[in-house]
Amino acid sequence: MEPTSITPESITQAAGILGDLRLRPVAFGGLPDGCRPADAATAYDIQDALHQWFTDQGFGRRAGYKIGCTTPVMQRYMGVGHPCAGGIFDTHLHHGPAEFEYAGFHRPGVECEIAVEIGIGLDARRLPVGREEAAAAIAALYPAIEVVDDRYRDLMKVGTPTLIADDFCQSAAVLGPRNTDWHDADLGAITGRTLVNGAEVGRGRGADVLGHPLQALIWLAEHLAGRDRALEAGEIVLLGSLVQCQWLKAGDAARVEIEALGAVSAEFL
Repeated sequence: MEPTSITPESITQAAGILGDLRLRPVAFGGLPDGCRPADAATAYDIQDALHQWFTDQGFGRRAGYKIGCTTPVMQRYMGVGHPCAGGIFDTHLHHGPAEFEYAGFHRPGVECEIAVEIGIGLDARRLPVGREEAAAAIAALYPAIEVVDDRYRDLMKVGTPTLIADDFCQSAAVLGPRNTDWHDADLGAITGRTLVNGAEVGRGRGADVLGHPLQALIWLAEHLAGRDRALEAGEIVLLGSLVQCQWLKAGDAARVEIEALGAVSAEFL
């Protein structure tokens, strides 16, 4: 089936619908036929319009990116066999520990992530990006919690393009301690785990992220180059969850621990 293009007006309409959904999460059935993306390229066009909507609504600048479906456990869970990018905004980026109002979500979940702070711009339009270039661009690493929200009537049936347009369930990010002395760590071998109310609910290894965490950063740089942009100094990137997403109940406390990087926690009151 050939991808179905939609008009600029429909892209703007879709972005507004998804933006309102982020402010008032409900069991969303999906975008109307006239503005539903049928392919990834259109989905990212809607995502760009959604990011502009956020800025216009006072959520600040886009502070960085999340990458979804970079590990086998999340690819199996979501039924998506490739990475997907989304944005993170200033007002949704927290330094832990953090507290959230559970009522502000439809069905919140947490993911166990390694986060990267970009120190030097990484532009795959100009030069090929390998692990050496990716490592040189990093100013710091963090243990991180990505807070996601299942805003859908049926998460598994809404369709990958719509999930991409909606930042792949992104809601917030919580960063733990900032690590600048990380270069001697074997990022592929380090382990991460998620705890909910003190009990471990899953763990994974850095190598689960596309074979090595830096491969996710390389993927993002190349993805952005395809859209004629680059990673910029100061941006934060979440590289993908080492552990299957854990959906929470009101009153739950979540903690993520990343070997060699530290821990971060969030409560949902």
